Amino acid sequence: MGRLKKKSKLKRRIKLSMLTFILIIGGVVTYSIIQFNQGLSAAKKENSSDSEAVHTDFSGEEVKFGEVKVLLIGSDAREGEQGRSDTLMIGYYNQNTNEVKVVSLMRDIYVDIPGYGMNKLNAAYSFGGPELLRQTIKQNFDTDINYYAIVDFNGFPKIVDLIAPEGLNINVAKKMSKNIGMTLEKGEQTLHGEELLGYVRFRKDSESDFGRVRRQQEVLSKLKDEAISVNSIVKLPKTLGIATGYVDTNISNNILFSIGKGLLTSDQDVETLRLPVDGSFTNQRVNVGAVLDIDFDQNKQALEGFLSR
Repeated sequence: MGRLKKKSKLKRRIKLSMLTFILIIGGVVTYSIIQFNQGLSAAKKENSSDSEAVHTDFSGEEVKFGEVKVLLIGSDAREGEQGRSDTLMIGYYNQNTNEVKVVSLMRDIYVDIPGYGMNKLNAAYSFGGPELLRQTIKQNFDTDINYYAIVDFNGFPKIVDLIAPEGLNINVAKKMSKNIGMTLEKGEQTLHGEELLGYVRFRKDSESDFGRVRRQQEVLSKLKDEAISVNSIVKLPKTLGIATGYVDTNISNNILFSIGKGLLTSDQDVETLRLPVDGSFTNQRVNVGAVLDIDFDQNKQALEGFLSR
């Protein structure tokens, strides 16, 4: 009898523990959904642009679990326009290893755009949105993209100020003012959303787009570090909800939460690559203007090696 009572008590304890575990998980999920939706609603109240204009024709292969590649597009479109992709990156995240990599693609690379012929890479977005851009990258660089995320220049400062409310410490190498709507003085200083937008857009110097790409990668890396130090897992759902309100993307919430959680818990640095790589291109002037005529074999090898190492 004593043994039977002990077994009965043990079973009850196990059932109680399982029930408690289920309730905790259910509570966490419910809390996450509520916080995410609150953040999304708050962002939409401030954001007058159409952040829900998801491109349903995007044909990237969905990921269940593993390596995720996201087409990151910074759009210079004004209201009612498609615009060209002012900033173009491939964000890579490995769900198994928490590796984060960013590949910056120079917008003036001279490529063959399916159905349109030779043109600058950033023209693909203007001609056919993120899907044509995906096709162009696949055809010219032999890599396919799973998802896309478009941030316009109204949303970028909001997202930056959300992640880094105290700003980012930046060493501005030179005075910057032309075509960015502000003046950034030379020297180490703290920059906030609007100022950081000007910093990553500036290209009116001898470095042109090459300097701009380097600054974009610098800011992304600092934002990732800031997210780890400032945001916690508890704040993650609302943070993602607010950010999503300023982004046009086809990334599912499950993948979004997985990437967000992985980024916040990973202590790995963001690895970066720029295409074209050094020594693999020449500057040319053709019918569409100044372009980068690149060695595609060399750059395809560099991209494949970077993503697989």
